Amino acid sequence: MQKFFVKSNQINNDNIDIIGDDVNHIINVLRLGKDDEVQVCNSETAENYITKIQEYDKEMVKCHIIEKLENTVESNIKIDLYQGLPKADKMELIIQKTTELGVTSIYPVQTKRAIVKLEGKDEKKKIERWQKISEVAAKQSKRDIIPEIGNKININQLKDKVKQYDVFIVPYEEEKSQNLKCVLKQLKSDDKRIGIFIGPEGGIAPEEIEILKNEGAKIITLGKRILRTETAPIVTISNILYELEE
Repeated sequence: MQKFFVKSNQINNDNIDIIGDDVNHIINVLRLGKDDEVQVCNSETAENYITKIQEYDKEMVKCHIIEKLENTVESNIKIDLYQGLPKADKMELIIQKTTELGVTSIYPVQTKRAIVKLEGKDEKKKIERWQKISEVAAKQSKRDIIPEIGNKININQLKDKVKQYDVFIVPYEEEKSQNLKCVLKQLKSDDKRIGIFIGPEGGIAPEEIEILKNEGAKIITLGKRILRTETAPIVTISNILYELEE
């Protein structure tokens, strides 16, 4: 069953109005019509419903709630990804795959060694596109939330976020001793909020590592082999969920 997201103001008692690009997708791509069922999720509350289409036009699909579903999809571990800006379309792949895995939000980070510069109108357009990719991936993987794509931040802004988390993890190719498993074993049972920073293709500069380390970030190795910037977040998040997800 296809899944669509709405806001709270689109829900009125037992009725839900689907608007925007989803209308064309429902009517002209999926070719659904009156009495067909669709799953609808309130992206602001993560509440899910089975609904039946009652009527539609070019602007709106009106649905009636026939069942409220119990939320079972989202992880008990909340992971925010801070991604050093990569080249080409790698960010799109990172957003797609980490959304499927269960990340809560993703922030692009401008670092010293990042080749890509995100500024002005280009930044606005990129973030809008990335947010749409996050939404599509959330629908495909039946998420109950759409991960937020935040505005670009720099290292000084990133360091101020480290202490917001139960643990803040930074994979670094020069780290040789402390691995991810060691860090996760040190967590308390109620430590559920994790931040991750992944460097761009050129890696993280030593001075950036020192800034984050001084704020309490855990610098780790992901093993003997060097992973690409688009591979590292997938590996890190997958291992965290394997160890901690209930």
